[in-house]
Amino acid sequence: MRASLRGRMSTDLKSLQPSNSPAVEDPPSRAMLEMVAVAHVAALVIFGAWALGGNTAWAQLALSMWGSLSLLISFAALRHARGFGSEILRTLRWLWPLGLFNAVIIASSLNASFREVLDGANTLYVEDHGRLFLPSTARPLLSLQALWFFDATYLSCFNLALVVRSRRTLRALLLGVLANATLLAVFGTVQKLAGADALFFGLIKSPQIHFFSTFIYHNHWGAFTVLMTAVALGLVFNFARRSNGSAHDFWNSPAPAILVAIALLALSIPLSTSRSCTVLVGLLLFAALLHALILFVRHRRASHQSLAFPLAGGLLAIAVSGAFAYNLAKPAIETRIAATRDQLAELRARGNLGSRAILYQDTWNMAREKIWFGWGMASYPTAFFHRNTQEHSSKDGLPMYFHDAHSDWLQSISEVGFVGTALLGLCALVPLYHRRRSLGANLLVRYLLAGCGMLVLYAAIEFPFGNRAVVAAFWMTFFCAVQYSRLDASSERRA
Repeated sequence: MRASLRGRMSTDLKSLQPSNSPAVEDPPSRAMLEMVAVAHVAALVIFGAWALGGNTAWAQLALSMWGSLSLLISFAALRHARGFGSEILRTLRWLWPLGLFNAVIIASSLNASFREVLDGANTLYVEDHGRLFLPSTARPLLSLQALWFFDATYLSCFNLALVVRSRRTLRALLLGVLANATLLAVFGTVQKLAGADALFFGLIKSPQIHFFSTFIYHNHWGAFTVLMTAVALGLVFNFARRSNGSAHDFWNSPAPAILVAIALLALSIPLSTSRSCTVLVGLLLFAALLHALILFVRHRRASHQSLAFPLAGGLLAIAVSGAFAYNLAKPAIETRIAATRDQLAELRARGNLGSRAILYQDTWNMAREKIWFGWGMASYPTAFFHRNTQEHSSKDGLPMYFHDAHSDWLQSISEVGFVGTALLGLCALVPLYHRRRSLGANLLVRYLLAGCGMLVLYAAIEFPFGNRAVVAAFWMTFFCAVQYSRLDASSERRA
């Protein structure tokens, strides 16, 4: 009798203890939920990239609708959670910044600061101020549509941290989106070398003359490629670590194919004529090469092996690859170099930083008028129209209109203010804080976060997050890093 009671008490006590173990639900259902969550995110990123980078009205609607299915996955994860001490419910606590951000944007949509005025067939927007000192927006419907896309994308990628319990599953997701990015790079390279004057070999006219692959704007392709290059480098270092110094194991892993993907991605950047992203990818590759060299030297010295021949062979391969890439991209590189020289000469003649500096100053002046809550999510073009001091281009005399501030940082402050921008930042900082102890232990995680960090810094002088495919790829990369670090740390503890 006593033994029976002790057995029941032990079982009850175990059921009350919070568990960090991934096996809190039936394994087949958990595996199926993981597959659904990963396939859902993969489809979001891949479709967004092929659908003109997601930068059309129909693509935004499709991505928002598809991303909204993330709620079903989250509810399924909650249904499998057995107790309030589970990892799933602890992870859900990360969503408080997103909840507050939604509250601010929804409140702003109830306080329009512009009103529509019909002028024949045209619709004009006249400033009406709304209720001062409260969150407001110039375009309530656009704000809600932008919020819908952001929520759908963020929650889709957040589900990776919520339900995925296998590092192999996360690597499979990263390999899948990397393969898609490589296909896009090949597609864009062939399209560029064929001299196509529009997207999809002339089928779809691009509003930007500097397009590449399926992306309307070359700097958006560049930002997407920065992330994918970071993913590829992280995977290579991961497979190198798993091979334990065995050349045979390394060359029989996916690493050689990933190295080819890195070369194709890197080649596409100068071909796209994106100067800024050429520099970013160059810095990323240089840092990775230096890192690989340090690890290689340490390994050879530890095993008392010669360094001369492997280093010479590696440097020769890099030199040959670089020469081939330069010759292939030479026309595009020379065109952009000439354009850069012309721009520098124009800046010297003016004695200032030109149109971009004026744009930044005008945007900041606009932001200061509503510094706490901004002019409304996705309201920048409407609110900025009457605050643009550059009425005509000094180059061709044509009217100048700006849909983006060419600085995501400034545009965020002007649209959602310091409060909204801080909440957006916390959407990333809160998960990082909760995983801070395990983030630096794995090389794959480091490279994923390095790619995300480079994009955030790049956003200070460009608008990579103005592209929806880049937004989806960013949050996918971010949450893969966060969850991989947790799973890697859990695996080491069990070992």
